Amino acid sequence: MIGGHAWLYGNWIVDDAAITFAYARSISEGLGPVVAPGSEAVEGFSNPTWTLLLTVGRLLGLFDRGLLFGVPDYVLFPKLLGLLFCAGILVACHLAAKAVTRYAWLVTLAVGAVLSVIPSFVIWSFSGLENSLFAFLVTCLAVVLFRATLAGTLLTPKVAVWAGVLAALAALTRPDGMIYVGAYGILVLLRIRRNTVWPSVRNVLWSLAAFAVPYGLYVLWRFIEFGRLLPNTAVAKNQQLPEPEDLTRSSDLVGYIGAPFVLVVALVAGIALARQSARRAALVAPMVPLVLAALTYSVLEPDWMEQLRFATPFWALAALTGALVTTEALRDARGRVLVLLALVVAGIPSLALSVGHAREFRGAPTIPTCYIADRFGRVFNSYADILELSEASVLEPDLGGSSLTSRLHIVDMAGLADSKIAEFYRGDRDMPGLRNYVYETVKPTFIHSRGPWGPGTGIARDPRLGTDYYPILRYGDEDLPVGDGDWVRKDAVLDQVHLDAVRAYAADTVPAIDGRQLDWPLRSCGDVLRPGQTEVNLT
Repeated sequence: MIGGHAWLYGNWIVDDAAITFAYARSISEGLGPVVAPGSEAVEGFSNPTWTLLLTVGRLLGLFDRGLLFGVPDYVLFPKLLGLLFCAGILVACHLAAKAVTRYAWLVTLAVGAVLSVIPSFVIWSFSGLENSLFAFLVTCLAVVLFRATLAGTLLTPKVAVWAGVLAALAALTRPDGMIYVGAYGILVLLRIRRNTVWPSVRNVLWSLAAFAVPYGLYVLWRFIEFGRLLPNTAVAKNQQLPEPEDLTRSSDLVGYIGAPFVLVVALVAGIALARQSARRAALVAPMVPLVLAALTYSVLEPDWMEQLRFATPFWALAALTGALVTTEALRDARGRVLVLLALVVAGIPSLALSVGHAREFRGAPTIPTCYIADRFGRVFNSYADILELSEASVLEPDLGGSSLTSRLHIVDMAGLADSKIAEFYRGDRDMPGLRNYVYETVKPTFIHSRGPWGPGTGIARDPRLGTDYYPILRYGDEDLPVGDGDWVRKDAVLDQVHLDAVRAYAADTVPAIDGRQLDWPLRSCGDVLRPGQTEVNLT
């Protein structure tokens, strides 16, 4: 069911995922952690474990090599990984259910069915990003805590170490995964008794040590390699300390799935926790990482992408916890019919919401890799060829698909893979400094600006753009001296003939690509993506 839902989105891969693809390519080719050959070594990825899996896939010939079962492997391989980790989530849920009911298969089916109708979960699990792996690791942590609490083995080194290792892997999959190192300690604190103080402290220290060793070694490597304690992406995104009002963002999660269904599940959880049984204490265990997942979503900087990208682990944990508390509540035969009826009735409007979310995203998915590969990779390659430039650079804000297809040196306007530009986004965002750096130091051959990046950075409003650059193609009011569009440095143009030729190519090609954005988002863009490609299939 989950795979069937993912099929609706075709070959779509979000462009941010292609940044990791580019790093996996460079690492597998022995170039080190660079986004493209000749680029500086910058940690422009924030998902080391996912990057490692893609690198291994490429070394095995399964990724970024060509077709796999007739489908481009840069599409199929990450989606198969997504399907694998979704299956892993269900296996973990089955192990949890097996500990409390002989109908574990039915509980697992319910979890899978719920996840399969949550577009946010499915979309981002099959986006090419690390979401499915992240959700799998956090779900495994919740199941380990649940089964250990149920079996009375929570205060053992084995469980403590497993909790720490899984938290470390989560932190190495996404930076915000660090929060889950607290799950074991919080659960132990909730269950602490006078006679268990020392065992509790000892095992929490075991868990912290198990987290610190793998994660600490990676941070040490990061500092040695890049001179930073945080990934460059965190610097560029300028994550701020949370404020109290940020906690209200958890309402996004309720609104997305539907308040009536959330309310009914909360009432069912209350019924389950009110029952006097050995299982009641164990039900708290998955709720701890669930609360941490909701908290993480709330305090992270709001994401510009659609469909709650940062909520993937929350959905997996919510489905698991909801299934477990429902299983417990259904033990009471007197209220069994009422509980099931309430869930079904409340689920109908939630299902309608989900259908709407899926249709909306399928019609206009978040920036596809293929659009960026064509628009900023192949098109700017053609610009350079027409102008007879053997070497050139381009300043642009979208890095994924272009890093796989461009032969130009890419200057990342967003700063994700450029440590110097990232510094301008830190703290108070020094945009005048960024503009001076671009125009006085970098002096890129080409500049592209469009959408929020123009007014956000001021690069496309700077008078130096009109002084130093010729427009190739303009967006917006062409009577203004500067503005959004494609620009080329005047000293890179041999003569008016070459300038006219590149403008003619842009006038024929770019509007056709831009005009097909809503028609093409679910396609692939060729058997392989390679630097120097120029052919754009406009049919």
